[in-house]
Amino acid sequence: MGDMTSMVKKAEAYLESAGKLTEEYLRGYMPNENEVPGTLHSAMRYALLIGGKRLRPALARAAYEFFGGKPSESICLAMCALEMLHTFSLIHDDLPCMDDDDFRRGKPSTHKVYGEATAVLAGDALCIFAFELIARAGNVAVIEELAHSLGTKGMIGGQIIDIESEGKSVDSATVDYIHYHKTAALIEASLVVGALLAGAEKEDLEHIREFGKGIGLVFQIVDDILDIESSTEKLGKDVGSDVKNGKATYPAVLGLEASKQKATELYSKSLTHLEKLQGKNTETLRNVAALIIERKH
Repeated sequence: MGDMTSMVKKAEAYLESAGKLTEEYLRGYMPNENEVPGTLHSAMRYALLIGGKRLRPALARAAYEFFGGKPSESICLAMCALEMLHTFSLIHDDLPCMDDDDFRRGKPSTHKVYGEATAVLAGDALCIFAFELIARAGNVAVIEELAHSLGTKGMIGGQIIDIESEGKSVDSATVDYIHYHKTAALIEASLVVGALLAGAEKEDLEHIREFGKGIGLVFQIVDDILDIESSTEKLGKDVGSDVKNGKATYPAVLGLEASKQKATELYSKSLTHLEKLQGKNTETLRNVAALIIERKH
């Protein structure tokens, strides 16, 4: 366990470093509230800059470095785009017509501060602006990867099945579908985007994709468990909302202990894909995987 603690600490330091860079880039690329339409820009900046783990940009950067990518604007653009896309999904997730959550990252949700109409438009604008930025990186495969991870075969597909499953008795295959599409797809895409920008080989891309899928599912299972076991203060968002909303979650279908076991199995399986990437230092990616399964908030 001591080794795991050390890995988590190293991952936290890496995420903090990547997070600071991401915020620096975001402040540089984002229009400010003095530019028309000021209210919309203000809402976008609020949602983006109130905090967060910056996990997805950190994963893109880690994969980019892992495959030998040199400092360039393309990875900066990708990191910003990923955080914008993630934030867009959170703004819309928190809306009364979706999960109806009043808190996000320890602060009032965007719609609580700016109203629902502005929140919807701020989410839309962040999604569109993210694609404007990623287009500047000049890699069509990256654009396709991101779009696929968000559409009906990705996040939005997961969201609709999630909504349709509320209050119903569902099987584990449905929960797998929801969580892969709604959460794991963008985590997977973050790693693949970093790898693509660094020019990774096709075979290596598949291993990094499978690693991303595994840790993405672990991330969501841990999230489900924290929704039951944590507190709003610790988690920074409303807890207990999964149960209140009758959400299809792993603990609801499998129970808490079996959910923890599934997370451990997926974590171990994801590491086998890293082992197949011969001759490369996997330490940073291993550390981030350890952080994902061990996280408390």
